Amino acid sequence: GDTIGAMAVGRVERFHTPFAPLLFPTHQVPTPALAGLDASLKAVEQLFEQRAGEIAAFIVEPLVQAAGGILVHPPGFLRRLRELCTAHDVLLIADEVATGFGRTGRMFACEHEAVRPDLLVVGKGLTGGYLPLAATLTTERIYEAFLGRHEELKTFFHGHTYTGNPLACAVALESLALFERDGVLEGLAPKIDALARGLAPLAGHPHVAEVRQRGLMVGIELVERRADRRPYPAALRTGARVTDRCRDYGVILRPLGDVVVLMPPLAISLEQIGRLVDAVRRAVDDVTGAGSRA
Repeated sequence: GDTIGAMAVGRVERFHTPFAPLLFPTHQVPTPALAGLDASLKAVEQLFEQRAGEIAAFIVEPLVQAAGGILVHPPGFLRRLRELCTAHDVLLIADEVATGFGRTGRMFACEHEAVRPDLLVVGKGLTGGYLPLAATLTTERIYEAFLGRHEELKTFFHGHTYTGNPLACAVALESLALFERDGVLEGLAPKIDALARGLAPLAGHPHVAEVRQRGLMVGIELVERRADRRPYPAALRTGARVTDRCRDYGVILRPLGDVVVLMPPLAISLEQIGRLVDAVRRAVDDVTGAGSRA
């Protein structure tokens, strides 16, 4: 998110550095996608012990850090994180704005590890993207903390002008109805598999460091040299050139630096997935000058 509070707790350096003087101090731990499962969990545990009684909540994008470049967490991290938060009386806030509503293959990413967060933040897929709407879900325990006599002023007073916008809510209700009526979640597995198979040839591409996928979320990290993951010079705009080239093949994508991001709509057909991956593979070949296709 790009409000001051959201930037402070979910910082992406290249996005938020210009606003650094405005942000309040927060504690961060290394992502398990880069530091490894054990190192990341150890950092969390040490932080909780050092700041016992000071930390109110731990915020995590479960399973996949989208804006970080589609960084996929190793299995077990979210479950262990939930255990640490419970043990140290720290609230777990799951940001499922990008990962929720089927994007990872289940309705919510937390379901993959049977984790129940204390607060769940949702948006994007809530309306299928047709109108802006977000929601924050919480437990009965937290809800009851704001109950009391009128004069106690315990009400949660924060709100937004367009909270509960009836048109956006109507769209969200219809979007949710589609999940049941069309069996959206049940139909995702073959699409996820088709996407993985179609992108498999890129795994050995000389200019692809890694193809990261969880459900229908994919990040293709482009590098100048695969052997040591040497990045392309930023001035070359390699990721942007690949996505620009995709347009010549009828596909509109976006990069995050030199990570090409694929987040196709859940309604995509198997035929369309074939067209998507073909366009991406051809564009990567065209821009990097190396073939990956047999």
